[in-house]
Amino acid sequence: MIFDSTRRQRLQVTGQVQGVGFRPYVYRLARSLGLVGSVVNDASGATIELQGPAEVLAEFGRRLTAQQPPLSDIRTVVAQELPPVTDQHDFVIAPSRGGELADAQVTVDIATCPDCLRELFDPADRRYRYPFINCTNCGPRYTIIRAIPYDRPNITMADFAMCRFCGQQYSDPEDRRFHAQPIACPQCGPSVWLVDVHGRQIFCDAPIQEAARLLRRGRIIALKGLGGFHLACRADNDHAVRRLRRRKHRDAKPFALMARDLEQIRRMVLTTPQDEALLAGPQRPIVLLPRRQDADVAESVASGLKALGVMLPYTPLHHLLLAHDLPPLVMTSGNVADEPLTRDNQDAIAHLGAIADALLLHNRRIQRSLDDSVVLGGAPAPSGQPTRPLVLRRGRGYAPMPVMLGESDTPAVLAVGAELKSSVCLYRAGRAVLSEHIGDLKDGRVFRHFMGVINDLERLLDFQPQVLAADAHPQYLSSDYARRRSSGQLAGRAALPLVTVQHHHAHIVSCMADNGCTDDVIGIAADGVGYGDDGAVWGCEILRCSLWEYRRLGHLRYFRLPGSDAAAQETYRSAVGVLAEALGPRLVSPHTISLLGQDAATIKRVFEQLVSGVNCPLSSSLGRLFDAVSALCGLARANRFEGQAPMLLEAAAAEGVEEAYPFELTGQGPFEIDYRMMIEALLADLERVPAAVVSAKFHNTVAAFLAEGARRAGRDTGLRTVALSGGCMVNRYLAGRLERLLSQDGFTVLTHRQIPCNDGGIALGQAVIAARRLAPRRGLMSRSEER
Repeated sequence: MIFDSTRRQRLQVTGQVQGVGFRPYVYRLARSLGLVGSVVNDASGATIELQGPAEVLAEFGRRLTAQQPPLSDIRTVVAQELPPVTDQHDFVIAPSRGGELADAQVTVDIATCPDCLRELFDPADRRYRYPFINCTNCGPRYTIIRAIPYDRPNITMADFAMCRFCGQQYSDPEDRRFHAQPIACPQCGPSVWLVDVHGRQIFCDAPIQEAARLLRRGRIIALKGLGGFHLACRADNDHAVRRLRRRKHRDAKPFALMARDLEQIRRMVLTTPQDEALLAGPQRPIVLLPRRQDADVAESVASGLKALGVMLPYTPLHHLLLAHDLPPLVMTSGNVADEPLTRDNQDAIAHLGAIADALLLHNRRIQRSLDDSVVLGGAPAPSGQPTRPLVLRRGRGYAPMPVMLGESDTPAVLAVGAELKSSVCLYRAGRAVLSEHIGDLKDGRVFRHFMGVINDLERLLDFQPQVLAADAHPQYLSSDYARRRSSGQLAGRAALPLVTVQHHHAHIVSCMADNGCTDDVIGIAADGVGYGDDGAVWGCEILRCSLWEYRRLGHLRYFRLPGSDAAAQETYRSAVGVLAEALGPRLVSPHTISLLGQDAATIKRVFEQLVSGVNCPLSSSLGRLFDAVSALCGLARANRFEGQAPMLLEAAAAEGVEEAYPFELTGQGPFEIDYRMMIEALLADLERVPAAVVSAKFHNTVAAFLAEGARRAGRDTGLRTVALSGGCMVNRYLAGRLERLLSQDGFTVLTHRQIPCNDGGIALGQAVIAARRLAPRRGLMSRSEER
């Protein structure tokens, strides 16, 4: 019988709603409200048909988005009225109609949910203290899937047959573990054990408790986690941290920390409610936050820096380990230096046995290695500006979540990214899948991993590229791969068209895509290195950008880099290049030589190299300018890891300083940002004021000349939107101050949200540019202006 108040609706839901427990959630919600109908996956997301009283349908609509599963991300819900039917008496999960999006079925790994955490520490629960507890709303996904569809036979948990109890929960639509593919319990699932550095089992009743005891005593433990191994030691034990650095060959790069709970984190760093929500959320990244002065953390964890990278436990095993009254732990990637992350037990024994004192292993296979994601927290920058979180590295919890770009009439593009902070992007049908962080391709093992990631994603997502996109740099290893594949030189790979993309254009378009922007913008791209159209090393660029072309409007005045790539490591080389441009031969003076921390013969030899022009490329790199000033301030004689000198310079900046140094913009088509007056004034300051004040004034000057460059570009183009990108925008002082200045001038400012502003986001920009260049053109620039 149909009552007068009965209505029927069809809801078309788009977004991340496949492979995330969305259909069971809809089923339980509809049943709880007494509605009849169905839910089904389809090519656009999910379709829900509902029938019941009008007020109940309205309540369903309110709850649908408000209470959605943690892994889902509803973008749109479009309702359509239908005539009620008389032959439907229940709500069902209907078989999929086919055409589901492959990447929608490959979802991110997610932290242990509150329900599973309660069961983990409930002595009456079957899974009490079981380190592999999970449900539909949490647990491994991307790290265990071998093929789609995402079903038990296609994940590494296929090694374990479900017991009757787990099978019943798996089959019950009312249960939280309905179709939870990694479901397991102590009777049927993986197990944990402890071994010594030779792989011999350390027999004990409680291996996790024994690992905690070793950690408490200052030992180093290699711990198999979700996407690979961690190396752990006490964060308050300087001897243990230094021993880990020595064995891991990681001289200075900061270590990440894992704390038991937010209370431990609050004792180490300053947090905002926004930061704490991010720390405790389902993605659980490493969050960089200001260090408390009284933090009980060894100085060698992050020497010379004002921030610490902290995270909370995200697997049941982590929770169980830290529950044994441990202090915060160093929790760093399980590898040597910058090699790929170790994920297999035997490899761990072979490679990490020389670093760790014992290894905590388990037998759930990891299909693909995945680093922890890193996010710059939202605490105020030294400039006092409020900031929002910024993703610096996409890994666990973020990759391979697709970026929705909204256009479906573009070719399928494989973009191979940059050479440092490598990632790749697969773009089709308006959806861009940005891979996990891969690393520095100059390491042969990382380059092999890079090729493996491409092969893996193409197979997993059934992706057949029609076009390749690569950086215009002729010597990038990623670009070399694209050229060889484009010409058919790779076995089993057909030749494909190749689109080369200028590095900084890709940066800006990555920011535009991250913000859903399709209109032309003024782009400010600032970083260490990018190959320029004129063969110079670009790195501080004011551009006019569309999604497929760009024009250079202005840049930092060129200086030479003596030694070329060597200048990225030895900061005094960049300083000599900048001083030569500002002072000429006057740079070889006792004062400047003393500032650079090198002997006079070395400085004279480098200056002579500059005069000869041998291996001294021209550069407009803001990153190298930061290196130069850091060297002059005596903060960093070398970059022992990428970006160390600029990080130390930012950390040194005094608060409350508003003064800046002089500069000017000269010429046109493109204009130059002339820093020479700044350098002379800065050198004078170094004779009479602390380096902390010099650092602050330098930061203020950079923000001021970038803002002035945007004003000039705005007058020349009429554009009022500015996109900020490049590795220098990781600097909270600089980015926060620049954003404030631009906003005060009436500009709309776009900054990165979910995509890294560093080279980790380059592949997304490359993919969008390549797709747009091969699609119908729109925009204001003529074809002759394309670069």
